[in-house]
Amino acid sequence: MRLYVPTTLPGLAAAYKAGELGPGPLVAYAVTPGLREWYVSDDMEELEYAALGRAAAASLRLVAGDPAAERRRVVVAVDVADHLVVVDPDGRGMDAGAIGEVRVEGAVPLKKAAAVHADADDARDDVTAAAAALGAADLGDDDAQFVVDGAEDHELLWFGVQEIAGLIG
Repeated sequence: MRLYVPTTLPGLAAAYKAGELGPGPLVAYAVTPGLREWYVSDDMEELEYAALGRAAAASLRLVAGDPAAERRRVVVAVDVADHLVVVDPDGRGMDAGAIGEVRVEGAVPLKKAAAVHADADDARDDVTAAAAALGAADLGDDDAQFVVDGAEDHELLWFGVQEIAGLIG
């Protein structure tokens, strides 16, 4: 199963050094039955893109929670055996915050990574503003939500796993 693991650049650097994403449990996003129902598409590429988007939103929360992290969202796409993945780990079903969420109990070797997705340098200002606005957006502030949505306007770039060293460099 293809999973999209949200992280930060410092988190990616730690994973690169350790050779694994972890320790577990890891929260990730995937094409789950709930995501299929929410997104209403049979196109696997569209569904994977939606799961990637959910992971990017989770990465933004990680960035917001780490003042030292560079203001760029980072998602690692990994392939793991289906039996290692728990779908809807908290039983929240179609709760907006849980759609597509999965959990892997243990660490995932970085050699299972298929790619890394990260913001370009030109997204920093919008990601910085979005990270600062998350709290107000969560409380229903429409203006703050507009700022958070501004980060989502930036497409994450694709990096091959061989490019991780340069990305975190």
